[in-house]
Amino acid sequence: MIRPLIAFSALLLSGMAAAQTARVERVSVPVAALQTGPAAVSSIAPRRLQLRPELTLTRDFVTYGDLFPGAPADLSQAPAFRAPALGETGTIQVARIVEAARAAGLVREAGDLDTQGLAQVVVTRAARRLMASDLDAAIKTGLQERFGVDARALALSVDGGAPIVAVEPELTGDAVVTELSYDARSRRVQARLMVPGSTAMRLKPLRISGQLVDTVEVVVPKRAIARGETLGKADVTVERRPRDAQTGEFVGDLRSAIDKVARRALFAGMPLRSGDVQREEIVAKGDLVTIVYEAPGLMITMRGRASDAGAMGDVVSVSNPQSKRVLQGTVSGPGRVSVQASSAGRVASAN
Repeated sequence: MIRPLIAFSALLLSGMAAAQTARVERVSVPVAALQTGPAAVSSIAPRRLQLRPELTLTRDFVTYGDLFPGAPADLSQAPAFRAPALGETGTIQVARIVEAARAAGLVREAGDLDTQGLAQVVVTRAARRLMASDLDAAIKTGLQERFGVDARALALSVDGGAPIVAVEPELTGDAVVTELSYDARSRRVQARLMVPGSTAMRLKPLRISGQLVDTVEVVVPKRAIARGETLGKADVTVERRPRDAQTGEFVGDLRSAIDKVARRALFAGMPLRSGDVQREEIVAKGDLVTIVYEAPGLMITMRGRASDAGAMGDVVSVSNPQSKRVLQGTVSGPGRVSVQASSAGRVASAN
């Protein structure tokens, strides 16, 4: 009986231990499943890298860090694509970006990237553009220093038009002439220019040829002017432009432009023509106006309707709506037309 009891006791003890172990295992499962915190979240749903829709760069290549903020440090500065030329804008297809990211080991699957449904990414290469006036000033300085030619009253007419020149955005120096030839008889000029420190202009030098021509002063808007807008002193400036057959149509005096109204839309930098502006009309055609006759010891006023539009000082026709008589008067204020003393009889008969 001892041996069976011993065996039964051993069997009972082993069963109790197994049951206890099973209880511990059953308890440990929900504890692990209920864990919270950054580590648990990242293991369940890792954050996807989000693609930028637009980039503006100052270097000649696009990195993975440019495309994906938060890219791993070992890949963020790695070149992925070549950037556009200075001052240019280009696009990269998202399919190519995903392919390059997988090849570089940035992600394993396309689904690891958040492309925001984009088809392409727009990339702009920042640049400083040299204006035609910058090139003109550099050549005039070279002519003065090398040939003693005072070209301030002249303009350079560039063969084929002034080129579009872009240099690195961080460069602030003026363009300078490195080579220059000048024929005093024909006024022909040939020059090579550069901006100090520009790698782009060192690799691709700028060569210009043209002719010096006489200029005249013209008034040009400094900004876009809408039709009907009044021009102020800060809106216009005087520049010298090449003399040509149309020069006589241009406005050359600031006084002829300031406080005038634009008759059409005006563009910045385009010379004003005499028909582009007019004095501000303070009486519109069809307006009801006050007709005023003044003489020593006498002033007569009546209501009338303007048959013409006019600015201050313009002579316009006005009529009496009742008698239909027409008078000639001078615009003397907003909604006001003054009649000269010689018209007294006509004014009296207009009632």
